[in-house]
Amino acid sequence: MGRVSQAQAEENRRRVVDTASRLLREQGTQVSVADLMKAAGLTHGAFYKQFTSKEALVDEATAHAFAELARHHGAGLERYEGQREAAQQALIDTYLSTEHRDDPGHGCPVAALATDIAREGGEREARRVYTEGVADFAGFLATDDQDGIARLCTLLGALVLSRATKGSPLSEEILAAAHAALTKAD
Repeated sequence: MGRVSQAQAEENRRRVVDTASRLLREQGTQVSVADLMKAAGLTHGAFYKQFTSKEALVDEATAHAFAELARHHGAGLERYEGQREAAQQALIDTYLSTEHRDDPGHGCPVAALATDIAREGGEREARRVYTEGVADFAGFLATDDQDGIARLCTLLGALVLSRATKGSPLSEEILAAAHAALTKAD
């Protein structure tokens, strides 16, 4: 088989990182390299031409997921013309929706990666990126009257519990209760 052009190699790498970002949020870090590469439409052998290890890909995919989150927050501020409270409310509405609950692959990396990052040992890049991403998200949610960390904990806890109880009426009740708590306090 012929060599891949530099442009194609860059596109392949971007596709692998994007696919890994989605699959890590759906399945966690236990997703295999073979499954990941298959989902990206590439061979298992191509992985080692792009990444030194699975851990290196997890680091990069985590950074990619948090960059998406930051772009989403920025787009919300732009959409609401800098009106932070309106952007925050739109985020809360979306975050506590059944659509977000049901699509972890495209959802919040804070909720999707929390347990896997907690299990990671040492000073990994993914943990650093995750920690900074949590702090940035909490900063986005802060108001004059409410701590962003408490608001983030409410969002995160509700989403995780709602996903764990999906298929039962309790799942929707959890989302509604958290929504009411966050909007009532505003």
